[in-house]
Amino acid sequence: MQPRHRVSRTAIDLIKRFEGYRRTAAQLPDGRWTIGHGHTLTARQGAEVSADDAEALLLYDLIAISHALNGAVFTPLTQNQFDALSSFVFNIGLDNFHRSSVLRRLNEGAPIQAACAMELWRKAEVAGERIVIDALVRRRACEKTLFLTPEGDAWVPAPSPVLKPLLDSDASGLVPHEAPVEVSASMEGEEIVVLREGQPTPPPAPPEDEDQGPATSAAEAVTARLSTLFQEPGEEPAALPGFLPLEDPMPSFLRAPEAAEDEPEEFEEEPAVDDDEPRGRDLFDPALADDPAADGGERSEAAFAEDADDEPSRGRLVIDDAAPYEFVPPVVQPLPAPTQGGVLTLVALAVLGLVFFGGGIFWATNARPVANSIWLGPRLVGGLAGIAGVGFFVVAIYFLLDRLGRVSERRARDRR
Repeated sequence: MQPRHRVSRTAIDLIKRFEGYRRTAAQLPDGRWTIGHGHTLTARQGAEVSADDAEALLLYDLIAISHALNGAVFTPLTQNQFDALSSFVFNIGLDNFHRSSVLRRLNEGAPIQAACAMELWRKAEVAGERIVIDALVRRRACEKTLFLTPEGDAWVPAPSPVLKPLLDSDASGLVPHEAPVEVSASMEGEEIVVLREGQPTPPPAPPEDEDQGPATSAAEAVTARLSTLFQEPGEEPAALPGFLPLEDPMPSFLRAPEAAEDEPEEFEEEPAVDDDEPRGRDLFDPALADDPAADGGERSEAAFAEDADDEPSRGRLVIDDAAPYEFVPPVVQPLPAPTQGGVLTLVALAVLGLVFFGGGIFWATNARPVANSIWLGPRLVGGLAGIAGVGFFVVAIYFLLDRLGRVSERRARDRR
């Protein structure tokens, strides 16, 4: 049975150093009251305690912690380890300690890993934000140091010339990404106010360069060009260097109705067409296709064909796409009927298989063994012949059934 430990003066001094001393009771943000060295169980409004009474209340709170440690930790502990765990549990609470990896590592027999896991409890919520507190970082460091301090002269040497320290990348999570925040709590008054020192300030904006670079000039040129293309209605475009000015930037049919009514419309006069002037033939006139004399006189089909052969450019081919198209269904050739020769061949193959099988069995049972013959005996020859006969018969029956199945399927399709 392992011995039951008690809290020593080392743990009491360590807790008092980090908890501080409050003579009068003060209200916490969650509504509870605290007094002395972090005592909350019997604290109430208007209570006052002296330094000796505050230490007595601390010893009273450590009784429950001592019983919890002696009952939850199954591995042997030294006095320094017990004192460090007492300060650690007093800070995080019994419920968090029972769920923490520190207790799991201790019961697994890994005290070094348990000490490293203590440093993970370094954050607190200030103004609704979870941040790393510098005081908790220092408290975890002190508790870890006390936990790893051996009793008496049990120090294990680790000489630097022999054991060269190397970087442990697995422990990179112990280093906070941001600097821990310094906070302080007011020790006077009936309400505790947490003051955060070193509020994060936004980084100063870099000064703008007076001289414009090529990128800035190019961006301004593109912006000016876009403002010219997508200008407001009624706004005259500004002339850009390198571009010719537009006489009429917007056509009249795209302008607003008011602007179109103010300006008189100008129409170009079409040239007069003389009706007496001979015109060319209209190739799309349907009368040309119906009237054989529309080409200047009567022409026969033979003459039209001769002209088309002599000069292909003079021939005209009239295609009537409105005429009904005569659909000629394709002729489907029926599949040839299976010949009877194939069926007879399969039947002959099945009979041959039966003959081979029967002959092999008869030969193996009735033939006399040949002298001085080990491999080619009557049983071996008869067995091979029987096996061949079975193979011939099975193949013939398979193909015969397959052919009959195809014939039945074809008849079923014809009935439909």
